[in-house]
Amino acid sequence: MDDKHQLRTRLRAARRAHVAALPDSVRGLILHRPPAPVAARVPEGSVVGLYHATPVEAPTLGYARWFHENGRHLALPWFADRTAPMTFRAWTDPYDLSDLEPGPWGALQPVAKAAECVPAVAFVPLLGFTAAGHRLGQGGGHYDRWLADHPATLPIGLAWDIQHCESLPLEPHDRPLAAVVTPTRIYEEQD
Repeated sequence: MDDKHQLRTRLRAARRAHVAALPDSVRGLILHRPPAPVAARVPEGSVVGLYHATPVEAPTLGYARWFHENGRHLALPWFADRTAPMTFRAWTDPYDLSDLEPGPWGALQPVAKAAECVPAVAFVPLLGFTAAGHRLGQGGGHYDRWLADHPATLPIGLAWDIQHCESLPLEPHDRPLAAVVTPTRIYEEQD
């Protein structure tokens, strides 16, 4: 576990430095819309799970707006409190964020009265990933547990190129991703 802790610390620092070095004009264009092969994996009318990105995470707002404008429904992770399991709840306003409020972890999440839903595709945050779709998350296991309970959901990672790792420590509960999208490449299961 110390190895994972140290790796997370290193990956967070590298991600922070990478994002700080990006000019604002470039950052605004990155991951603005899903690439066509990724969008094709998200059926029209389906629910798309996203995350509300922190300033250093791969951004999701462009994806949210594109999917919303192109016939998909949106959902974000929701937590009742810090000990509750993660669920997804409907998100209807990716422009104004009027239907979001701070959750117990500080991230914006749908209001408590928003409908619970199960995404067909979930775009997940990460600290590191491999070309084979292995993911290192924040360490809470929220996504791994949720994905284990919802095996029909297609998990896709969003990341900066700097987050690519040759290998990662794996545990039996770790759930692989079907693909990872970076600003320059799509890593898929056959890579």
